[in-house]
Amino acid sequence: METGMAGAADRREFVAALRDFAKAKCGTRQQRLELTKDGTLAHSQSLHKELAELGWVGAALPEAYGGGGGSATDACHLVEEMAYGQAPLFGLAVTLVSASVVERFGTEEQKQDILGSVCRGEILATAISEPDTGSDAGSLRCKAELKGDNYVINGQKTWISCAHIASRIFLLCRTGEGEGKHDGITMIDVPADTPGVTVRPIATLGGDEVNEVYFTDAVVPADRVIGEVGAAWRQMMSCLNTDRLMCGAMFLGHARRTFDDALEYVRQREQFGRPIGSFQAIRHRMADLATELECCRLLVHDLAAKLDADPHRQVPREASMVKLKVTETAKRLAVEGMQLMGGAGYTKEYDMERHLRESIVSTVYAGTSEIQREIIGKSYGL
Repeated sequence: METGMAGAADRREFVAALRDFAKAKCGTRQQRLELTKDGTLAHSQSLHKELAELGWVGAALPEAYGGGGGSATDACHLVEEMAYGQAPLFGLAVTLVSASVVERFGTEEQKQDILGSVCRGEILATAISEPDTGSDAGSLRCKAELKGDNYVINGQKTWISCAHIASRIFLLCRTGEGEGKHDGITMIDVPADTPGVTVRPIATLGGDEVNEVYFTDAVVPADRVIGEVGAAWRQMMSCLNTDRLMCGAMFLGHARRTFDDALEYVRQREQFGRPIGSFQAIRHRMADLATELECCRLLVHDLAAKLDADPHRQVPREASMVKLKVTETAKRLAVEGMQLMGGAGYTKEYDMERHLRESIVSTVYAGTSEIQREIIGKSYGL
């Protein structure tokens, strides 16, 4: 991989290598079932480690910290192709989003430590939501009190992606008060094995994805604050481009795979003496879905290109459009795919039921579709 992977030929080779990797490791249903313990795991850490050893997990991270020096477009291709190849790597996108905060706001020592660990295959988690604070995350109450050179943390977080497999949890907690509810919130790097930290998985349709995390007098050194004390909300808002882009890339990959699986089925399944895809009702439905999928691809890669041109550019409207359009389309494709496959789509013999379980929640986490519509509408002065 050449520095920055700037050339189009280099990028094509990168994408081809990613596809070959996914096909070799996850190309059969039996391989996927073994990696996920019969579909109960959303992330295979052994597979993630292999990806890291190839230098691909850190493909878009700076070379100074062990990465490949690539771009937002490279990160998109990585996440998209792993999702398309059905590689159980839910923690990949989650980790890259968390890493972007360190890359932008961390000290040099934190970057060497944390970004280096990401390139070596460790998983990061970010803890924001609480039982009473979801979309209104500015009302969080988990508290960190400074005592000497340490913070003592108490509180509860919920719906935390990958906390059960993370080596560290980036905790958003209240360290003070201010004029607004978003003031006084700080991000602290909490090692997952810190005494007083308890992680409890939440059973979901998608398997082991999210968790409750409890902090009971957990003590963390004050130098583990990421960025500025009391400014974590502004820091997170400035990183939403990456959050929504990675979510878009992941579900673009899922949507592409869902479409291809449905297409293969309607080409082969025969009724009334011919493939069902030859009937106008099915053919037109597939045409509509293909068009929607292409719109998603253009949205994702256009946003990535904008961020490649100016990594610090704030594009909340475009980022929210990506999150909204891609996840809604991925969910629609899975529902339509199941309908097109009839009873076969409902069985565990095919992957369509898994596509549905993976995509159905995509419009909820990382900012619901309703929140994305609010952001887009307000960007027009409404």
